Amino acid sequence: MSNQLVVNMANYETRVVLLENGIASELYIERPSERGLVGNIYLGKVQRVLPGMQAAFIELGLDKAAFLYVGDVVPLDVPVHEDDVPGEAPQEHKEELELERPVQEYRGRPKVKIEDLVKPGQMILVQVTKEPISTKGPRVSCNISIPGRHVVFMPTYNHVGVSRKILDEEERARLKKVMSTQRPKGGGFVARTVAQHIPDEKLERDCQSLVNIWKSIQDKIKGKIKPFLVQAELDLVLKCAREMTNDNLDKIIIDQDTCFQRTKEFLENIEPALVARLELYEKKEPIFEYYGVESEISRAMSRKVWLKSGGYLVIDQAEALTVIDVNTGKFVGKRNLEDTILRTNLEAVKEEAFQLRLRNIGGMVIIDFIDMEVSQDREKVLNALLEALKKDKARCNVVKISELGLVEMTRQRTRESLERQLCEPCFYCDGKGTLKSKKTIAYEIFRALEKRAHHFSEPALVVHAHPEIVDLICDEEQDNLLKVEENCSKQIIVRPRGSFHQEHFDVFGSKLVSDV
Repeated sequence: MSNQLVVNMANYETRVVLLENGIASELYIERPSERGLVGNIYLGKVQRVLPGMQAAFIELGLDKAAFLYVGDVVPLDVPVHEDDVPGEAPQEHKEELELERPVQEYRGRPKVKIEDLVKPGQMILVQVTKEPISTKGPRVSCNISIPGRHVVFMPTYNHVGVSRKILDEEERARLKKVMSTQRPKGGGFVARTVAQHIPDEKLERDCQSLVNIWKSIQDKIKGKIKPFLVQAELDLVLKCAREMTNDNLDKIIIDQDTCFQRTKEFLENIEPALVARLELYEKKEPIFEYYGVESEISRAMSRKVWLKSGGYLVIDQAEALTVIDVNTGKFVGKRNLEDTILRTNLEAVKEEAFQLRLRNIGGMVIIDFIDMEVSQDREKVLNALLEALKKDKARCNVVKISELGLVEMTRQRTRESLERQLCEPCFYCDGKGTLKSKKTIAYEIFRALEKRAHHFSEPALVVHAHPEIVDLICDEEQDNLLKVEENCSKQIIVRPRGSFHQEHFDVFGSKLVSDV
């Protein structure tokens, strides 16, 4: 089956899913009120300079100040890691750009101090390179990157580079030659993978259009003294159309005519040949239902994920750590225990790699495989995991499997995970995921009564609590209630309050039972 980009467009929400052989592998969601910031270019104002952190906070006119690290202020006269080049979103589909310089220059940037580069109150042009995550504001860079269809223009990168995925030396040399003729003073270009075998004229037009965009940006900020959005990144659909339309993608299927026409016009401007891959979905059945995406989204929101064999994964996300636990579940195997464990772990590997992509889980990940006593089995599982992660566009670093069957790994995190994007903390348990048991609350009430009894002069004590707590106290715990009454030397009246949280209760005094 082919790879397809399926777009579900609505006024309130846009959803884009990448189907690989008919299976949803990556999901992107954008809401008008929650538009992503990565790629946006702002004129910002330096709010605070922190020498101890070698960073500064930049006011952009948003809810949270942006974070600017000293290494993102220094012009790219020396290379950075190829994956740090911003401006290509979705971030997981960034080109791996090879910025060629002598090896010794990769060891680090010049040792400069943030306080020597920026001052409080200074206006600077920055680009968002990482979305705000949880309590953190966006991360920004002074090294602007303007992506086109075939090349990326970097005004502060005084060089030309070529995607490392282009291996042919003659082609690399040709691309560099073309870009060198178009490169303005102090700026540079990087050829993307899709630039391979593109005619010189088309590359030149792409370069010139990006340079013109940069000139218009410079014109916009002249004389401005307040932070503002200079240029917004493309919306989700156009971004995906620009970044994901490669040789492996066969179709872009859109379910709204307006969006279809807008995407068509966009592709006609950047690459007319791609228009043939566009398709308007006109069936009555909702597009995500037709392609089976809704069920995959529901599955991706579940804590427990079942495997075909009967085993299952338990996925728990914390602030900066995700733990994936592998269990045999209903799978009992056919040969012996070692074989059952190995088969379950190998099956879990494929599902883990799939869930990491679909849920867009980033940061530190700990995978707790079922313990394997045979070292060869551990090697098989680790190799299978490394192989499964090759499909992932996000950077993944995996540490060797431990004797306890634990794998530590990191996955590039550039935006909120699917769970954090679609969910919010439970208002009832306040995000804890658990509640105190009813019996625990009942015993807390008994202790509170005995502790507070002498503070009340009234002959009776009244307890207001959740109805289910009241039922437990008046039924199963009635004998203990009578003991508490005896210890307090007061009559105790328990009354239900349906509006109360299960863990909430009140104790107060009353002169007569009829007062309650």
